[in-house]
Amino acid sequence: MFGKAAIGRKTPGWCAGLLVPLLAGVGIGKPAHAGCFPVREPQFVALRPLVSRDASQALAQAEARIARLPPGSARTDPRRVAALYAIQASAYRELALYHAARASARRGLKLLRGAVDPLREQILSSYAASFNSPAGIARALRRIKQARASLPANSPSALCLKITAGELNILRNRSDLALRELTQSYLRAQALGLPAARIDAGVFLTDVLRRMGEYKQALALIRQTIGWDKAHNSTNYLATDLYFEGGILRAMRHYHRAIAAYRSDRALSTTIDNRQGVAYANLRICQADIALQRFGAARRACNRAAPAFAAGNARAMIKETAVLRARIALGERRPRHALALLNGVLDHSGADLAATIIVPAYLARSRAEAALHRYAAAYRDQSEYLRRFKAENRISQARLKAALEMRFRTSEEFLRNAVLTRKLQAAAHHAAKQRQLLHWMGTAGVAGGLIIVLLSYILISGRRHRRQLLVLANTDPLTGLPNRGHTAQRATRALGSALEHDRPLTVALLDFDHFKTINDQYGHAAGDYVLREFARLSREALRGGDILGRWGGEEFLLVLPETTLDSALLTVGRLCALASRIDIQAGEPPTQLRVTFSAGLATTADGVRTLDEIVARADAALYEAKDAGRDAVRISRAASAVLGSA
Repeated sequence: MFGKAAIGRKTPGWCAGLLVPLLAGVGIGKPAHAGCFPVREPQFVALRPLVSRDASQALAQAEARIARLPPGSARTDPRRVAALYAIQASAYRELALYHAARASARRGLKLLRGAVDPLREQILSSYAASFNSPAGIARALRRIKQARASLPANSPSALCLKITAGELNILRNRSDLALRELTQSYLRAQALGLPAARIDAGVFLTDVLRRMGEYKQALALIRQTIGWDKAHNSTNYLATDLYFEGGILRAMRHYHRAIAAYRSDRALSTTIDNRQGVAYANLRICQADIALQRFGAARRACNRAAPAFAAGNARAMIKETAVLRARIALGERRPRHALALLNGVLDHSGADLAATIIVPAYLARSRAEAALHRYAAAYRDQSEYLRRFKAENRISQARLKAALEMRFRTSEEFLRNAVLTRKLQAAAHHAAKQRQLLHWMGTAGVAGGLIIVLLSYILISGRRHRRQLLVLANTDPLTGLPNRGHTAQRATRALGSALEHDRPLTVALLDFDHFKTINDQYGHAAGDYVLREFARLSREALRGGDILGRWGGEEFLLVLPETTLDSALLTVGRLCALASRIDIQAGEPPTQLRVTFSAGLATTADGVRTLDEIVARADAALYEAKDAGRDAVRISRAASAVLGSA
């Protein structure tokens, strides 16, 4: 299995449709008696099941056995010693102690230098999967590729290394490549009759499904895994399964259920003394509490996570924790503290961090600087945030296209496998004397028939599913409005057209006031209702060419082409009146909460040339509206001067 740094971001529906029925018949999870690699060394075989139950105990026993080895044993029996280092590396990896895992793996690989066998490939897999920095993952992928080149393509070790490559591609946020590697691995493992490899590939596919948005299918897979690991008393793996489940639920915005899963993970990790596992659970609880705007609870959870990450020298996780602490500080109106934390995170301008950490860090720092009225610095960070966000969005779109293309290539592979299965089945029917083979082929025929049925569905629904994927990629699921990426694309086109034809355009950032109060007093369902109802009412009130998109949380971006600042103020005033009509009642006797928002406006008359510039100015004006007591509209200072001179 893998450490929790590997967890933490839409696959075509055909993949889920294929995997769920197949896995339902065989179970899914990590068998307690074996790993993916067919290692035969007695020391490894004896301790490997313990890694799945209690990695700390497995580590202690491996260390005790190493300590009892006579001097010079590494020379006389290097494989025996290497097998114990393999257990050490696997256990450290399960405990998310990645530096220690790499050190043990290096010792084992040194003893097996030049050897090509399952033990060496097992150690190499643990070594490769212990990296979580972009540079380290790239190096690990190169080593995996070199090792696979020296092995027969259909050997179990080559297949297991292919699964490791899929895991590494998950870590570097290449779900398209991971999907290809893991789907091919799953099919090949099934064809070769290697259930452990098939199960491992299926488990990693769970994370790909989550990252690509197929949440229901991901939940179905992980809950089968949970059942398997409970039945096999695989406590260590079960804790990781629950962490997976929490991640899926958090992505679905089921924050309370996610916290419950993380707490169960934390409790299990505590019983087996997996301190890094406890830290990861606390970190994700902190993240979910921030989404619920429970900043006090979030702060306590993040504070519990930080010391363990520091002790484990997990630099990426230390900085991710700092970003979450900064978001808490902003929520508690402590912008100076937030700014100090974020300056530490961005000490290398993000060169040492993944985009999933660095992009939110720039956004949070721009908000902290704006709250401190440092508008020039806020503008720079807002621009950097938007630049990086757009770059990541372009990459994501390219990867979605690649995943769709890979989908059809894999469909062809399914077809070839199905034809081959049918030919083998026909041959088996003609081999009357080979009854045992006939029985095996009959079983294979059932699987082939299932593949053919699924393939028919794939081909028929292909165009429709592509359209659905594109809609999902561009739409906010709660409000039905364009999501941030699609809003930015449309806004950029509208701004370019306005500048090219010298036509007016105004942008407004709208942010609901006291949204935490709505969630706290009336529940998050009420908060979601406010956002949905505002989106519905606004769509009816705006012109066909106007653009309204969800910019993040309770914040919306409004783009008004062919609109001067005075006309935009009237439009925002209409939306303000519509928001105040949203009816939220609760309590005994029922009381009504008036829904309001604050707004910041900027216009092309400010002399802006890019979307980054105009949004940054609107954002600064929005903060002035908030500072003025909320339920207010402010315009950027440049726009104020233009309006005053007019």
